[in-house]
Amino acid sequence: MIRLTRLNHVSLVLNSDLIEHIEETPDTVVTLTTGQILRVRESADEVVARIVEFRRKIFRSEGLREARDTAES
Repeated sequence: MIRLTRLNHVSLVLNSDLIEHIEETPDTVVTLTTGQILRVRESADEVVARIVEFRRKIFRSEGLREARDTAES
């Protein structure tokens, strides 16, 4: 999940797995797999950076969990 900001400054938390594509027109427009369109204040590059950061956290914690499970075996 990533935190983004709508154009009216309202914060939202988005499941990044639902993102179909991102455009800058000049607003950043995030289109979801559901067909919903979100206009956000962050640039496309910032949205991608947040997705990468989120996924790194997930994979890092999974790796730590697997290492712990292996050590316990």
